[in-house]
Amino acid sequence: MEGMARSSDKNITRVLFCGPHFPASHNYTKEYLQNYPSIQVDVVPISDVPDVIANYHLCVVKTMRLDSNCISRANQMKLIMQFGVGLEGVDINAATRCGIKVARIPGDVTGNAASCAELTIYLMLGLLRKQNEMRMAIEQKKLGVPTGETLLGKTVFILGFGNIGVELAKRLRPFGVKIIATKRSWASHSQVSCQSSGMLGPLSDGETHH
Repeated sequence: MEGMARSSDKNITRVLFCGPHFPASHNYTKEYLQNYPSIQVDVVPISDVPDVIANYHLCVVKTMRLDSNCISRANQMKLIMQFGVGLEGVDINAATRCGIKVARIPGDVTGNAASCAELTIYLMLGLLRKQNEMRMAIEQKKLGVPTGETLLGKTVFILGFGNIGVELAKRLRPFGVKIIATKRSWASHSQVSCQSSGMLGPLSDGETHH
């Protein structure tokens, strides 16, 4: 564990990134903080996190699940942060009992929701157009195969109509699809429409609860 924080380090704010996944998160952070010697950023294998978490003040969880047992060891922790939106892997109640704040990066103001929506469109089109089969056909110099399909006329079900779901619906409308969306509570989207985005009509053709 060379380079990891030691409990004897003084006057240093220690930041723990859990695991090597999504490397842009820790690479950009290290680059931004390179002129701040009082802040130490470590990337620790997920399997080692429970053994060293007591030495850190801030934890970026990424894909790791932080349960109550692991959080109880974090006796210097001030903040648990997610590099993104999802906090389902963090025991928020346990963190609250330990006096640790939990935060995430909202998707609507960072461009993350729009990025996810665009990627979803790309994957949908790739599946309909049989992208992998098409690539192999081109390599074999075959024309006219495979026969793909269009989004036009399809019904798209969006499970969870949050920021990403709304951005996806906005981008799906021009493809001529029927959209059905589900959300735990429609209180914040009781009259969801495209007026704010310059489009006409509702974003969804049907609403359900889950």
